[in-house]
Amino acid sequence: MKFRIFLLTASAVAALPAFAQESPVTDLAALRDEAASLFEPIPETPQSIANPEGGDSQALDPARIELGRKLFFDPRMSASQLISCQTCHNVGLGGVDSLPTSIGHGWQKGPRNAPTVLNSVFNIAQFWDGRAPDLAEQAKGPLQASVEMNNTPERLLETLNSMPGYVAEFSAAFPGSGDPVSFENFAEAIEQFEATLITPNAPLDRFLAGDDAALTKQQAAGLRAFIDTGCVGCHAGRNFGGDSYHPFGVVERPGGTILPEGDKGRFAVTETADDEYVFRAAPLRNVALTAPYFHSGAVWDLAEAVRIMSSSQIGTELTDEQAGDIVAFLGALTGDQPSIEHPVLPPRSDATPEPISMVR
Repeated sequence: MKFRIFLLTASAVAALPAFAQESPVTDLAALRDEAASLFEPIPETPQSIANPEGGDSQALDPARIELGRKLFFDPRMSASQLISCQTCHNVGLGGVDSLPTSIGHGWQKGPRNAPTVLNSVFNIAQFWDGRAPDLAEQAKGPLQASVEMNNTPERLLETLNSMPGYVAEFSAAFPGSGDPVSFENFAEAIEQFEATLITPNAPLDRFLAGDDAALTKQQAAGLRAFIDTGCVGCHAGRNFGGDSYHPFGVVERPGGTILPEGDKGRFAVTETADDEYVFRAAPLRNVALTAPYFHSGAVWDLAEAVRIMSSSQIGTELTDEQAGDIVAFLGALTGDQPSIEHPVLPPRSDATPEPISMVR
């Protein structure tokens, strides 16, 4: 496993405060060229779903997207019939629930902060530890977790098959399937819908496309600092992260509130000692909307999160100006938020299982 570590040089520190005072014309052109070599814009429209095994991408299908939209919002997919995918990944809140850790069945607190669902289709894998290779596999996890939706595939399928509206929609969305209402098709439909939850047209994307006015002077200085201080070592590409794994605390491990000792990250997936306290680099798209931060959800202030990352991962203590500039730049990663109409869901029937109470 390779980890990229960037150290801040004395010359870089000296250059950063001066950058904001320089003429923006020539500097912005050079900055754009460098940024374009590190980052990619979010496409204007959903494209396809990449195959994690490297094969052909999966095309998006309107019928499956629409079915997935209903399943995403339907709380009857949980045993209590109170918790839906939208509960923890609220499309109107930047794709998160704005809690340190999510609340699930029986009002239990989950172990980790809910990652944003927005732009998640661009991640190399799902969950903080990357245990799900794609969004379809991810959709199966929370449904079966006792601390989340507390359901089973068998009970889920019983629920879906009890509603004629869902049976018809599964048949239309998966016409070549011998058994359209299946757990696999359920997960694929949610994956197809979630693949449409992208946020194009962020100021940074407009800047990459040639719009010099897209970034404020401070945001441009923050982009320069983001590159020069080494943030790009973990946060590059289309999603500004989400495509690599790194130990939390490369240089200095943060305290137990931020990095709980009991959560060893990717080690639980690989059982490899080198993966202790290793996590997928958090995607930074729309990060200004997704507080609190880190897998522990322990930090609410974005400037504080930036400082912790700088000292823990790079060994650099940012100046107030650098931290403020980087936070301003991170605001330029907020794109157009998806506007999703809450669907009208198929009605239950006499055969639909009754909810399992969360109150004892």
